[in-house]
Amino acid sequence: MNWSREINGIAEVESTAKAILEVCKNERVFVFFGELGAGKTTLIKAICAQLGVEDEVSSPTYALVNEYRGPHKVFHFDLYRLEEAEELFDIGFEDYLEQGAYVFIEWPQLAMDLLDEAVVVKLEAVSADKRLVEVFKES
Repeated sequence: MNWSREINGIAEVESTAKAILEVCKNERVFVFFGELGAGKTTLIKAICAQLGVEDEVSSPTYALVNEYRGPHKVFHFDLYRLEEAEELFDIGFEDYLEQGAYVFIEWPQLAMDLLDEAVVVKLEAVSADKRLVEVFKES
């Protein structure tokens, strides 16, 4: 799987989220790479909306993980504040992965060695309202 798309404005985020889920229909673990402001949380919100999440989706920067209700269980991680991979064990990271839920991870660098496989979503801000999204499988 190797897929990319240019997003031209917020109006195209929803269709991009839908396309990602279609391309990755059997996948559950997604890691999101991109600079601050690249649109990681915005895209995760749109993907969660496509999954029927009932809760408000927000970046779990301070909580480290949010759980969302809906037809599917969803865990949303933001690992930006973590300094060492050992901190993942303190929050029970592996237990979240074993539940078969959708798992979305922002700033996943420290977690990559703990993932058997994941869909990598790279976002690049090309301009104020244009983003390049690349999606591929890493195992």
